Amino acid sequence: MATTTTADAPGFLTLLFSRRAVLVALIVFVIIVGLCALAPMIAPADPAKMSVRARLSPPGPDFLLGADAFGRDVASRLLFAGRVSLTIGLGVATLSSIIGIAIGLLAGFFRSLDAPLSRLVDAMMAFPDILLAIALVSILGGTILNVVIALSIVYAPRIARIVRASTLVIRELPFVEAAVALGSSTLTIMTTHVLRNILSPIIVQATFIFAYAMLAEAGLSFLGVGIDPATPSWGTMINEGRQYLDQAAFLIIFPGLAISVSVLALQLIGDGLRDALDPRLAKDL
Repeated sequence: MATTTTADAPGFLTLLFSRRAVLVALIVFVIIVGLCALAPMIAPADPAKMSVRARLSPPGPDFLLGADAFGRDVASRLLFAGRVSLTIGLGVATLSSIIGIAIGLLAGFFRSLDAPLSRLVDAMMAFPDILLAIALVSILGGTILNVVIALSIVYAPRIARIVRASTLVIRELPFVEAAVALGSSTLTIMTTHVLRNILSPIIVQATFIFAYAMLAEAGLSFLGVGIDPATPSWGTMINEGRQYLDQAAFLIIFPGLAISVSVLALQLIGDGLRDALDPRLAKDL
């Protein structure tokens, strides 16, 4: 069976980390994920504990990153909110990839399904992402699961178009024709011979969708149509802090930095994966 990538593991890692920015981005993102994962053990305080006296306290010895309008520790809330934001990003990247792969494979492999599925994808992509997400969340409701489902529907067409285009090329290659001649089942051909050879662009696009989903969740929460405000996320923290911008700008600065750094790191990692997984780009490095 042919394959689209021939580099061994050491060669792949060499290409991936040939740019220091990619290595730094990966380290930063791993640190962010690690801190959020260990939030219950390393958080300086209970993120839900309120203190009227500490209301809007600036960063200092008592509150490392300050306290919000209810006297809750911002540093603790930032760590626990990160767990929610990262979970939504990962969930959207995973679910949108599954949906997109299914649609793309069907459209690319079966000529009779290509036209209707392609028109469906084009229609979905005609709507601005944030407007479609707002409409879907409004219909489904503002829970974490519903936000993941809504954003997955929004971003699945990006994966579907990539998978369809790649499938149209691979299905005409000799090794696929040989598999058909040998009597391999359609499902086996689609998964073993086609999908296995187009994983590289899917992985790269999923990395970008991870970042897009985090930004979209923050945007939805900022507009008040995201997850329940009682559930802390970086987006809800920004939404809660915007009315105190003139008194306590740190309420927006810290979650904003968390989102910006995480998204930038994911974008750099995605760029590195694209360069390492695409043999044509790899030759230029």
